[in-house]
Amino acid sequence: MVKVIVGLGNPGQEYAKTRHNIGFMVLDRLQRDLVSPMIKNRFKAEITEGWRNGEKIVLVAPQTYMNLSGQSVREVKQWHYLADEDLLVVYDDMNLPFGTLRMRPSGSAGGHNGLKSIGEQLGTLAIPRLRMGIGRGKSSIGHVLSKFSPEETAELPQVIERAASAVGSWIDRGIVATMNEINAAPGPAGERKS
Repeated sequence: MVKVIVGLGNPGQEYAKTRHNIGFMVLDRLQRDLVSPMIKNRFKAEITEGWRNGEKIVLVAPQTYMNLSGQSVREVKQWHYLADEDLLVVYDDMNLPFGTLRMRPSGSAGGHNGLKSIGEQLGTLAIPRLRMGIGRGKSSIGHVLSKFSPEETAELPQVIERAASAVGSWIDRGIVATMNEINAAPGPAGERKS
């Protein structure tokens, strides 16, 4: 059994610390927990393969730029003969306040070009996803490509840690148990999430 986690972002140093790359940041954190990780460049992505509790885990960071992310995801999914439910996409979401996490088994692209590309390439958006709130700015494009504020930067390691923990729970316990846990947790300012 293989579980694939796709983190969305843009390649290149100029994008490395931007809000749009929070999916890549989660993959970097997850990589530290894998046993015998091996990094490869294939399927237009940086791929890390390793093991967690005896299960093979594949971390995928598409290197095609956000709006073509689906190309890598389709190739990886076909290579591993992967069922939709064994794929998890981690990405930034402007519709959620910074630090808020939401996991869903399916849904729309919600205006996210990376998720839209994945849906177009796979022919479905009925795939699990972990949405990571980055808040909303005056300009959508300017906001997602901007760096986190000093206050957000201070909180970011905790947010990444919570996201990595949620992915680990999805691997070990499944989506329902993980959704019940993280979707009901208080948000960054202590508010309850619906």
